[in-house]
Amino acid sequence: MTAAAVASRRAQARGPFLERNFKYLIVAPAILVLLLVGLFPLIYSAVVSFQGIGMIDQDTSFQGLLNYKALFRDARLWESLAHTLIFTAVALPIELALGLLLAHLFLEKLPGRALFIALLTLPTMISPIVSGATWRLLFDHHFGPINQIIAWFAGHQVPIIWIVNPNTVYPAILICEIWQWTPFMFLILLAALSNVDKSLLEAAELDGAPYRTVFRRIVLPAIWPVMSVALMIRGLDLMRLFDIIWALTRGGPGTMTETVSIYTYVQGFEQFEISYTAAIAFLVIILLTAVVMWLLKRMEIAR
Repeated sequence: MTAAAVASRRAQARGPFLERNFKYLIVAPAILVLLLVGLFPLIYSAVVSFQGIGMIDQDTSFQGLLNYKALFRDARLWESLAHTLIFTAVALPIELALGLLLAHLFLEKLPGRALFIALLTLPTMISPIVSGATWRLLFDHHFGPINQIIAWFAGHQVPIIWIVNPNTVYPAILICEIWQWTPFMFLILLAALSNVDKSLLEAAELDGAPYRTVFRRIVLPAIWPVMSVALMIRGLDLMRLFDIIWALTRGGPGTMTETVSIYTYVQGFEQFEISYTAAIAFLVIILLTAVVMWLLKRMEIAR
């Protein structure tokens, strides 16, 4: 058999292979980059979490589950996790309710609708650290406009120390967080409500059904898939809440507003407990993975 014939057969064999696997070959470079960027740090952190690297010791020998056992005795870690859950449990339903109300308000064709929607979405375009620093100035008890506005309504000076007083620091953080991320929920829910079948709504209106029944039986089932995804995205984002709190309080007063992300930062970049920080990160990854899998199963998105 001549060399030309062998080359021709090889070319014919490659043809069906390329046709069958073309879609995989197209996405292979992107998958490779994602694996290098995401998988390598994950594996490296897993290795480090079983070592004893810290500010003083640089022990790279295998330490077993020593760091993971220390996690369960660390009261400050579990307090920070509790703070994170509190912020999530309060902010998420408020953002959902406000986003849904705004979406209903702008569902109709109103004068200046596009302009108002653009203005409402501005907070989401601001960096969270910048947003937190701005609200820190607004909450300043000497020169901040918030205290001045309250004093104007009260008729006397009201020196509320928002970000230091334990009674007001949580509302201050929640106000900043809800102000910035309610527009995210608003935009997603507005898009979902805009795609609800109008014929079903008109039929329910002709039948004289109250809006509460229409919302529960028609609107909510129609927007639930989109709403559930939005809730999951925002919930996971709140679980890693860092920027706004760091700019406002740095976890204070004391450790009262310290989230698990802030605690991890303190352990890793201020106390340089590298291996212990990696163990914390893996604990958070395991918890969030379990929560996401449960949510996917409940929402039937996994199918």
